[in-house]
Amino acid sequence: MTNHPTNRLKDSASPYLRSASHQPIDWQEWGDAVFARAQSEDKPILLDIGAVWCHWCHVIDRESYENIEIAKIINEHFVPVKVDRDERPDVDSRYQSAISAISGQGGWPLTGFLLPDGKPFFGGTYFPPEDQMGRPGFRRVLLAVADSYQNKRAELERAANSLSEAVAQAEAFTGARAEFDLGVVDAQIQSITQLFDIKNGGFGRAPKFPHASAIDLLLERYQQTKEKHLLAMAETTLEKMARGGVYDQLAGGFHRYSVDERWLVPHFEKMSYDNSELLKNYLHGWQLTQNPFLRETAVSIIGWVYEVLSDHENGGFFASQDADYSLDDDGDYFTWSLDELRAALPHEEARIMELYYDVEAHGEMHHNPAKNVLWIARDAADIAKQLGVDEATVRLTIARSKGKLLAARLPRPTPFIDTTMYVSWNAMFVSAYLDAARVLGDSLGANCRTFALKTLDRMLKEAWSESRGFAHRIGGPALEGSLDDQVFSVLALLDAYESTLDSRYFTVAQKTTDLAIARYGDAENGGFFDRPSDAASMGGLDVCRKPFQDSPTPGANSVAAIALIRMHAFTGDNRYSSFAKKTLEAFAGVAPRYGLFAATYGLAATLFARHPLQVVITGPAGDPAAQALEAAAHRVFRFGKSVLRVTPGTQLAALAGALKETLPHLPADKPLAVVCSGQTCLPPTNDPAQLTALLNDGGRATAAG
Repeated sequence: MTNHPTNRLKDSASPYLRSASHQPIDWQEWGDAVFARAQSEDKPILLDIGAVWCHWCHVIDRESYENIEIAKIINEHFVPVKVDRDERPDVDSRYQSAISAISGQGGWPLTGFLLPDGKPFFGGTYFPPEDQMGRPGFRRVLLAVADSYQNKRAELERAANSLSEAVAQAEAFTGARAEFDLGVVDAQIQSITQLFDIKNGGFGRAPKFPHASAIDLLLERYQQTKEKHLLAMAETTLEKMARGGVYDQLAGGFHRYSVDERWLVPHFEKMSYDNSELLKNYLHGWQLTQNPFLRETAVSIIGWVYEVLSDHENGGFFASQDADYSLDDDGDYFTWSLDELRAALPHEEARIMELYYDVEAHGEMHHNPAKNVLWIARDAADIAKQLGVDEATVRLTIARSKGKLLAARLPRPTPFIDTTMYVSWNAMFVSAYLDAARVLGDSLGANCRTFALKTLDRMLKEAWSESRGFAHRIGGPALEGSLDDQVFSVLALLDAYESTLDSRYFTVAQKTTDLAIARYGDAENGGFFDRPSDAASMGGLDVCRKPFQDSPTPGANSVAAIALIRMHAFTGDNRYSSFAKKTLEAFAGVAPRYGLFAATYGLAATLFARHPLQVVITGPAGDPAAQALEAAAHRVFRFGKSVLRVTPGTQLAALAGALKETLPHLPADKPLAVVCSGQTCLPPTNDPAQLTALLNDGGRATAAG
């Protein structure tokens, strides 16, 4: 294609950057050398931010960055830098904010034009190589920007300085501080309700994203108020998503989002962070509804993760599975033509599956109209009635045929799997798997627990240090950790401690919390910055940023507040509750306006006001009465609830400080359950039904304790 030598990216740890190593562009990775070179050569910086799973990133790569003429323009007039948004979320978040302010749109690929000091002055997302689709061609944009840099420098500098100041003010949430008010949750529930799509489930219009924290907020609020419409919104959304094309009907796991309101046609990449949070949603939905379809979906997510995203030998969860295996397809691995389905199944089975998955001669995919996205269009009873066959036969055929279709899909060219392991995303899955272990309570749950602890032990061994907390990546060249890496890991460590009563996990959780306060915390105004106070400079957009919005992972400041609240519940140390309150206050003035997009803040606010529930269960290991109490404790969904199993062998000494002091005389050899909240505890019970009632009531009687 070109005689240009392999560029600097060939040795990068990022698969996204390595995928561009053959391009005839003099790419550099993000760092001080980029700014030094731009200033010495007096050139603007061309910034490309993307990801290995991003379809349009690969399109702009092929159309423009592999084009020798366009590459010549870039190399002559710019210092080009390529950034992996998964590897450097700190860079991505700042430039997303800036470029969105310029162009009115964000996303990937993000294309930015920066002054030599890193301040952005122009940008957008995808540019076609030539003028088309109402978008200016990249060639024309490059030449116009280069000309403006040479001839209108003062104007660009004024615009860049103004933009950088605006971004700094917005990202630091200046003026957002207010008194904490639990009424914010009312405002968020109202916002979520107004955005609810009664017909299709989910919130808002196309494109449709899952909004996992909003679903959990609805479920938690339902547990408090028993307002049936809240549960109906959550359950409808979970069912519609799992019946839609946004869910991989054959292998399990969710694609990133749906381009339509019906959850029908997805962007086909599958992200670790979506599936961990949705796994929790389906587990929690199952706890509240006992709807077997929700449990089946949770189990299916676990099955896909085991097959595709797991390092079986060493522990750890991979980052993502790509949408495509080449630029000429769009989800072809996951979609089916009518002929492909009929070739994979006998005639009678094919006819049932055509109706079940709505497979027709003309499908939904624009690039290949014969291709169908599989989604559950009809139930077995409807198909049985239409075909005049027994419903049980239809159900058996569906189950058998799904396996045959999956087997027929496996030989297809497989989308790329990014085996990078990011600490925050691994921590999220550790928590989700430990949740599965508690809720499922079977051999699959036990396997989830084993793998979660194996992964967490690997995180501690390879990515944690006493002085800096967690790094951003497990393995590979060291990457400074973000706030996400610290706070999600604290939650994972607390979950592991609750599961094992191994004080090692609790000790590291507390140390990491203290490091997060010291290195990321804003002691004066409350809240946390996304980068540590001693992080390396980021150039001209080195603004202080407090991540708040759920986009798409839960907002890190809200997660930090949850971690602090749970830590206080275990230790009784008011430093943690005080900083949790300051963190909630830092955003209290704006949280109601964010509504759906700050649902994690609503969960944190709820937990702060109501206090985490803690259930201590005693009795010999294997004792049926103790096991019945433990099962009852796990059956009830309460956000932030802890269940700690104490046996005569573990002793109450294994409990963290506050609980140990509250329950000094509890006999470990008798099957009892004690519900605690806010450092007060109810009298012990040995009745599983009474325990269930107490937990459903939110432990409110503890207020009188």
